[in-house]
Amino acid sequence: MIVGLVLLLALFGWAQGFVSGVLAFAGLALGAWVGTRIGPLVLSEGARSPWAPGFGLLGALLVGGLLAGLFEAFGGPVRRALALAPGFGAVDGLLGAVLIAGVGLGVAWILGALAVQSGTYGIRQEVQRSAILQRLNTVLPPSGALLNSLRRLDPFPRIDGPEARVAPPRAGIARDPEVQEAAASVVKVLGTACGLGIAGSGWVAGEGLVVTNAHVVAGERDTRVLLGGREPGRRAQAVHFDPRNDLAILRVDGLVARPLPLAGASARGTSAAILGFPLNGPFDVRAGRLGDTRPVRSSDAYGRGPVERAMTSLRGLVRSGNSGGPMVDGEGRVVTTVFAATTRGPRGGFGVPNPVVRRALSQAGGPVSTGPCAG
Repeated sequence: MIVGLVLLLALFGWAQGFVSGVLAFAGLALGAWVGTRIGPLVLSEGARSPWAPGFGLLGALLVGGLLAGLFEAFGGPVRRALALAPGFGAVDGLLGAVLIAGVGLGVAWILGALAVQSGTYGIRQEVQRSAILQRLNTVLPPSGALLNSLRRLDPFPRIDGPEARVAPPRAGIARDPEVQEAAASVVKVLGTACGLGIAGSGWVAGEGLVVTNAHVVAGERDTRVLLGGREPGRRAQAVHFDPRNDLAILRVDGLVARPLPLAGASARGTSAAILGFPLNGPFDVRAGRLGDTRPVRSSDAYGRGPVERAMTSLRGLVRSGNSGGPMVDGEGRVVTTVFAATTRGPRGGFGVPNPVVRRALSQAGGPVSTGPCAG
C-alpha cells in the first residue's frame, strides 16, 4: 500500500513539477501548523491528547489543501516562464516527483505512528512488521517536530473487568505524611519502541531495583529512569519481564532512593493514593480505594488472550502515564502496581497484585529481553 501510494504521488509530482510542488507543500505545512494550534483548544486533554496529531494532519488536508491551491496558482505562471530554459522541464518534473513522493512517505509515517498508538492489536502488529515504516522510524526519529506530540506515549490498556465496588476515595489520603514521603521513591520511565517514545511510571522496590509494567518497556533498548521525574535520567536494564501479568523489574545502577515496602493482605476498601506521572507530566497524586483481588480472564501486555491472571481492582483517577506507578496506603506501603484503567463505571483501574510483584522481585536476576514493542 505504501509503495503504491508513493508511486502514484511521484507521478503526480512529475506532472505538477517542483516549483508548484514546493508552493503546495508550503500550504500543507502551514495548514498542519494551524491544525496543531486548533487541536489543543478543542480537545479535553489539550496538546497531550492522543488525537492532537490527527488535528495536525486534518489541518494539513483541509486548511493546507486550500492554501496549497492558492499557492499553486502562483506557481503555474512561474513554471511556464522558467520552462523556456533548456532542460528545465525534465529537471522540474524529476525534482517534483521526488518531493511529492517524500511527502507521501511522511504521511505514511504519521499514519503508521497513529495506528501504533490508537489501533487494535492486529493493526499495530501489521504496522510494526512494515519494513518501510521501520526504516522511516530509523531515519526520522520521533523527536521530529511533526511527531513532537507523539514522542511520549503510554500504550495504556483499558480493560473491561470487575469494578471496585467500594466507597468514593477519601481526598485527605493524598496529604498524609507517609504518602508524601513515598513520592520520593516514584520514578518516571522513558524509552523508545517501534520508533515512538514511551512514558510510564515506576517505583523503587530495592537497591537499584524499579518495578514498572511490561507494556511500558516492551521492545525498548534505551530505557531510562528519572527519579522524581527529573533529569538526568539513569539507564535501566530489564531483569524480569512478564507480559502475562504486565510486570517488569528494572535494574538501575547508581539509583539512590528509599525502597517502598509491599503491604501484606490489604482489606477491600482500604484508602490509598495513586502516585505517578500521568500524561508524561509532573508528579501527580490522586486519592483512591482498593477493591478486590481475583482471577480474571483478560489479555496480556500485548493485548493477546484470553489469559488467566490475577488483578486487583481499584477506584480513583487512573490515566495514561500512571502505568507502573504504585498505589500506596496511609503508611506509605504499596498495595498494588497500576497497569490499566476501567472502560465503564466509576473512575478506576486495575493493578498487579502484590504476591505477583513479590515473586517477580525474588526471581529478578541478570538482563532479559523485553520482547517486541507493545504499541
